[in-house]
Amino acid sequence: MKSGSKLERVLAGGHFAVTAEVGPPKSASSKGIVKHTEHMKDHVDAVNLTDNQTAIVRLSSVAAAVHVMRAGAEPVMQMTCRDRNRIAIQSDILGAASLGVRNILCLTGDHQSFGNHPTAKNVFDLDSIQLIRAVKDMRDEKKFICGEEMRVAPRMFIGAAANPFGDPFEYRVMRLAKKVEAGADFIQTQAIFDVERFAKWMEAVRDMGLHERVYIMGGVIPVKSYGAMRYMSTVPGMRIPKQLLDRMKAAEDPKEEGVKICVEIIEQLRQIEGVKGVHIMAVYWEEIVPTIVERAGLYPRPEVDDAVG
Repeated sequence: MKSGSKLERVLAGGHFAVTAEVGPPKSASSKGIVKHTEHMKDHVDAVNLTDNQTAIVRLSSVAAAVHVMRAGAEPVMQMTCRDRNRIAIQSDILGAASLGVRNILCLTGDHQSFGNHPTAKNVFDLDSIQLIRAVKDMRDEKKFICGEEMRVAPRMFIGAAANPFGDPFEYRVMRLAKKVEAGADFIQTQAIFDVERFAKWMEAVRDMGLHERVYIMGGVIPVKSYGAMRYMSTVPGMRIPKQLLDRMKAAEDPKEEGVKICVEIIEQLRQIEGVKGVHIMAVYWEEIVPTIVERAGLYPRPEVDDAVG
């Protein structure tokens, strides 16, 4: 095992993994993180903590990860390149590892113009692919980016994001290949609504043999309303088939229909060769995660042996 993380052990054991996401608050309080974690911890294998998502100031993902561990679950600490140079990034990785964090998701990060400090200076000293390589070299070679060696390496299960829906389509698979080559151990994808398009992407992934080199987890979002789904359909990189929009628009109970759609998508993803898990992004609806996991037939979660060493 590369990291000793539970998520790695679940995936390596051939189980269909389940992760969910919690957004840290715009405050110094840990109550929301702990509440959501305690509610979902028996239904997921790990909990993602976003890193100032949409460039809005929030509790740090490192601190949020510690709160998740204290609440009894395993965190996936997200880290973006927007706000830190390579010195700060490597420092935070060491710090998180020393606190027991064993999973990291490497992201470039949303541009600061989308957030609540649009005039802030960005950094982008590294991009996500360079960050993946840096973490891998720190873990496997015990070396910093500068080449200097360290005594104790950060044991991290290295994750990356993938968007199968951007254009040009062929480039999406090539970008995944670059992340795998850089050292990604697992992938969490953009939210999937267009399963047909995703299946074509996975076919291209299999043609390159990437499904045998990295664990791919499909991202899903349970939607509460037609308005929310309609808005998401306008977001660049999101593809939502018209039949789903029509279905939500006609639903008598939009929340229930949103859950049904999410569960159906998970069931379809499980039939696609190379998909090894699902990442549930229940934005501002974290309490629905256990219901989705149970209705998708993914509960109880598998028991795996504790890490050794």
